[in-house]
Amino acid sequence: MYLGVDEAGKGPVLGPMVAAAVLADPESLPDDVDDSKRLSPARREAIDAEIRDSDGVALGVAFVTPDEIDRPDTDMNTLTVSGQARAARIALSGVVATDIDEPIRAVADAGDTSEERFASRLSEFIETGDDSDDGFVDLPAVDVEAAHGADEDDPIVGAASVVAKVARDARMSAIDARYPDYGGAGSGYPSDPTTRSFLREYVADRGQVPDCARRSWATCDDVLAAAEQSGLDEF
Repeated sequence: MYLGVDEAGKGPVLGPMVAAAVLADPESLPDDVDDSKRLSPARREAIDAEIRDSDGVALGVAFVTPDEIDRPDTDMNTLTVSGQARAARIALSGVVATDIDEPIRAVADAGDTSEERFASRLSEFIETGDDSDDGFVDLPAVDVEAAHGADEDDPIVGAASVVAKVARDARMSAIDARYPDYGGAGSGYPSDPTTRSFLREYVADRGQVPDCARRSWATCDDVLAAAEQSGLDEF
């Protein structure tokens, strides 16, 4: 049994980044668990449900909001570390971890060009928490390693990627429900035509980006600038 950690939604202009941690025995996971990007939405949801229903599995899910992402005193590497650490601390705070009487191995999908640096920072954040910490104390010791492509190569990290992706997709569905008049928000990625159309229509209607948007992303600046220019042309 060991801990796998990953995140979904680092690059979108809409919605949160979601980190997930899964503490489990690999043998308890579905045989086809994999990097979430290599699974269909229906299969991701089925695997997520099966993981959540499994005895002896601990989960942690943490949301990094657009407001956090837009803060000028941080960066996406740090937010990836802190988000993964929050999820890990939630998973490690449950009864599953208390039955383990030795340091718990943790494997993370590295969110930094340096795997060693990411592992070191993640270990520190898990141990100390951050300013959004929920007050978990007396967590078990953790030995952290990180690798690029761990979500493809390691089944527990793959499970974490699935849980994170399903949770983020649920948040995007909630955004669609919150703004029914703008044709859907799509995936939230800047390259998605549906997402860009959603932003253009919202800005044209309200003169600002929605609060689900990462205002510091260049895509938002582009949409706001285009709307302003359009208004000047009409004038």
